[in-house]
Amino acid sequence: MSAEKLAFLQNFYTDVTLYIPVEAAPAAEAPPVAEAKPVQQPAPAPAKPVREVVLPSKSYSQPSAGLERLAAGITPPILAPEPAVEPAQRAPAPVAARNPVSPIAQAPVPAVAPAVPPVILTRFTTLGDNAQGVVLLFRLPQEQFVKLHRNVFLNKMLQALGFVMADVVLVNVESDLPVALVNLRRELAATHIIAFGKNLLDSTIRNTQIYEPVLFPSLNLSYMASATVDLVEYDVSLKKRLWPGLQRMFGNAG
Repeated sequence: MSAEKLAFLQNFYTDVTLYIPVEAAPAAEAPPVAEAKPVQQPAPAPAKPVREVVLPSKSYSQPSAGLERLAAGITPPILAPEPAVEPAQRAPAPVAARNPVSPIAQAPVPAVAPAVPPVILTRFTTLGDNAQGVVLLFRLPQEQFVKLHRNVFLNKMLQALGFVMADVVLVNVESDLPVALVNLRRELAATHIIAFGKNLLDSTIRNTQIYEPVLFPSLNLSYMASATVDLVEYDVSLKKRLWPGLQRMFGNAG
């Protein structure tokens, strides 16, 4: 609306406020936009050819039948049962040994020699020929034993019994252990044994007493133990105990 027309209307419509629209200010000119340069994009790589996989088509006339076939293709196949074998055709099973032997028991076991009693190994030395079967046992050092045939006491004792030194055998036990009777009789034909000392003969250790003669009828052997020679020789009381035993042993000799 022009200003002249507006003034006319204001005068015509006295005391009436008219709406005067505010005209919009002219828009400022936009600054020139720089022309954008086209950006060179890298050339796309040539796409690899895609192999088209064609799945074999299966037609299923019935949906349920198709599901059954699909399940059959997923589940493992059921093996057919092994054909029965007649008893006559079965291979015989190996029979286990009733008494299996362990590998240790199969190894050869070296033979062990039976234990030998120590008395069997006891050594002894002798002096004399034993013409009458009389044996005198001692346990002395070797230098003393070889001089016994000249001992005055022994010579008088044998003379009282009716013997001489050449009629008897002197035996010296070379160990603290007794000599074995079986070994002694294997070497000597002993019928009377007089032991001057303790534990000189294995078979008489537990069943004899000093100055008490013992008879072994099955062996035709008599035995008597006495104190050692060095004690009896200078002890009259021991001589008095020895003599009665010798008389009983030789049948009241002298």
